Amino acid sequence: MTLPTIEPGITRIGWIGTGVMGRSMCGHLIDAGYSATVYNRSRDKAQTLLDRGAAWADTPAAVAAASDVIFSIVGFPADVREVLLGQDGALSAAASGAILVDMTTSQPSLAVEIHTAAADQGVYSVDAPVSGGDIGARNAALSIMIGGDKAVVDALQPLWEKMGKTIVHQGPAGSGQHTKMVNQTLIASGMIGVCEALIYGWKAGLHLPTVMQSVASGAAGSWSLSNLAPRMINNDFDPGFFVEHLIKDLGIVLEESRRMGLFMPGLALAEQLYQGLRSQGHGRDGTQSLILALARAAGADWKDRPVPAG
Repeated sequence: MTLPTIEPGITRIGWIGTGVMGRSMCGHLIDAGYSATVYNRSRDKAQTLLDRGAAWADTPAAVAAASDVIFSIVGFPADVREVLLGQDGALSAAASGAILVDMTTSQPSLAVEIHTAAADQGVYSVDAPVSGGDIGARNAALSIMIGGDKAVVDALQPLWEKMGKTIVHQGPAGSGQHTKMVNQTLIASGMIGVCEALIYGWKAGLHLPTVMQSVASGAAGSWSLSNLAPRMINNDFDPGFFVEHLIKDLGIVLEESRRMGLFMPGLALAEQLYQGLRSQGHGRDGTQSLILALARAAGADWKDRPVPAG
């Protein structure tokens, strides 16, 4: 197989999944001069890309038939399997030498399965989950964790650079997904600390924006503290990343950890807290909404507190 040369105006991009993050990521490639063919289960979520010149396809297979590099970023492993390996999936119509790039956070084992199935058909495949949420997607500042053959990963560098700032080849197929599981473990456990710290500061009578000035840039600093704590303070629970998707990710980590014989009590606690949050109706809210459940468990209603000015 010969790797395609990636070049604006020549390379044809396919994009499957135009949700919160996919829209922005595909938009950066369109802005860079790449033609795009897109598919999403709900066409209205692709309208902003269609307005910018993207072509619509009725199936993932139709996307692949019109593309040299086919990206996917959907919700769950079952969705990945359907849009890539299903009867009308991208692999069914991908030409020899095409490249599948799955950027969904999914199962490492599924990434290996896709890689094997693609190779049998003369198609390249890499797994490339991302971190950075809606903000990172909008600002082309994502961390991209990549598993697959190094030559393929290197050939895609012009595209990675339009979507992310931290681009790391982690190893063979599945390695990107395993790295994302490390990422999700850090986020989920750390979010408990962010939420409990803000609840403590509130109940102590502190002005939380002022507290943030002291703690966000010190040893306690983190991406979640800098980017999601201000949303919590302002009662902004719109999703940069859905609660139900994080629960899916934590389930994958726990499944993998059991397979490896690992005991991960902190992660198990975080998963249970997020399950409780979903049961309270917050599955489609952002992950920062965990503070609502933790405040309620402490006997307080976070939303009833006056939102501080400034």
